[in-house]
Amino acid sequence: MNNTPANPCDRRQALRVLGGLGGSGALSGLGLGLGMNSALADTVLDWPQKSIRLIVPNPAGGSADVLPRLVCEALSIKLNQAVIVDNKPGAAGNIGAEWFNAAEPDGYTLMASPPTTLAINASLYPKINYDPSKFVPITVLATVSNALLVHPSVPAQTLQDFIAYARTNPDKLSYASQGNGSTSHLTAELFKQKTSTHLTHIPYKGDAPAIADLLAGHVQVMFGNLSAASAHLKSGKLRLLAVTSAKRNPNHPQIPAMNEVVTGLVSVTWFGIVAPPKTPMAIANKISKAIAEILRTPEIVKKYEELGAEPVGNSPEELAQWMREDTQRWREVIKTGNVMID
Repeated sequence: MNNTPANPCDRRQALRVLGGLGGSGALSGLGLGLGMNSALADTVLDWPQKSIRLIVPNPAGGSADVLPRLVCEALSIKLNQAVIVDNKPGAAGNIGAEWFNAAEPDGYTLMASPPTTLAINASLYPKINYDPSKFVPITVLATVSNALLVHPSVPAQTLQDFIAYARTNPDKLSYASQGNGSTSHLTAELFKQKTSTHLTHIPYKGDAPAIADLLAGHVQVMFGNLSAASAHLKSGKLRLLAVTSAKRNPNHPQIPAMNEVVTGLVSVTWFGIVAPPKTPMAIANKISKAIAEILRTPEIVKKYEELGAEPVGNSPEELAQWMREDTQRWREVIKTGNVMID
């Protein structure tokens, strides 16, 4: 049954309810004011009427893949439509982001991504075929503290020991990252800048292959996500020397925050959900509210906490602010370190 209002006045009222928009000025800003396109208005009011594709520009198995997958089942139930995760990794997320950027702005294609495509790549690459500032923000799923992880063969039991060892053995240690320009890469670069150490960078295509080689001892260090390493820390296959959140992690209270020793070194990975450019904000607001409700459920909170992730579920406006602030912060690190794509 089509419940679309029969006349423009009813249509505008329904749009206000759906999108939390309070006036014709806001509607006009979305192309949905007095002169709205009828087909677009129908799209907003009837959404969703088919399955939704969630692009993850990262490989399967890592935090960037697992965290959104945990939400998708509940979101499918809430929206009464399938939400299908589609991994499109490569080129530090650029392949998936470029594909996503060209998708129809109808709410049926979304993207879940760490800061790489949303706040880093525009400063790292000479040219990318998308503008993240034009993506329509929806919400942040979660934050995950980055952490200094080492293979047990590294002769350092504390952060201070590690810094001293790295300084006296320049370029002897190799560190894995989730890829060129990833938060793990730039966190390591920030560490090097602040501690005057030299480590050799070995980029991988995501968390899973990087962690695999760290476990095998092919690389000795990683500034990785706690969520991706949690099981290996429990088994003793990896050693945790510090977290890079502003404060100590409650699940590892005995482990120092990096900035207790290295002043100003704070790095937290967040995972944002965005829609393609020109997607109506009424749809973005509806998705944002639905995800926020899911992230408050005890089941999701428990699953995220087990992975070392803290659920967020903030507003589109707040995600936009996070994107602006991280863009500026990592731009400075990239410029200072003359970070370039290998």
